[in-house]
Amino acid sequence: MANKIDIRNKKASRDYEFIEKYTAGIVLTGTEIKSLRMGKASIVDTFCYFKNRELWVRNMHIAEYAKRGYSNHDPAWDRKLLLNASELRKLERKTRERGLTIVATRLFISDTGYAKLNIALARGKKEYDKREDIKKRDVKLQHDRLRKV
Repeated sequence: MANKIDIRNKKASRDYEFIEKYTAGIVLTGTEIKSLRMGKASIVDTFCYFKNRELWVRNMHIAEYAKRGYSNHDPAWDRKLLLNASELRKLERKTRERGLTIVATRLFISDTGYAKLNIALARGKKEYDKREDIKKRDVKLQHDRLRKV
């Protein structure tokens, strides 16, 4: 079964410099996974935080399931992320450093059928860093065009 659910946070790569990347499972209810399989989710402005030594994701929007029965989920509630204990300890230690945060970069359904979230330990970029990235991208684009000719 080929699953084509691949929701990306393009804004994160523009605003943050990624230091380390992880893939985490997500605890979801039945209506949430059904809505996610229909592609009704957004991870723009999504970030992760620690609460009671557990990692939670905030601002991940999964739309309500249209064919629900008597109950449905809240589209904006916080969802628990699943990582192993050593990764959680490492991330919690690193996020205490000034300027580091955890952002969501990609939401997808794995080959085994589980919802997964790619997260990254990140440092915010300054405005001049963003301009420098744009310059590098433009130079690379021009170089590739000249190479084709």
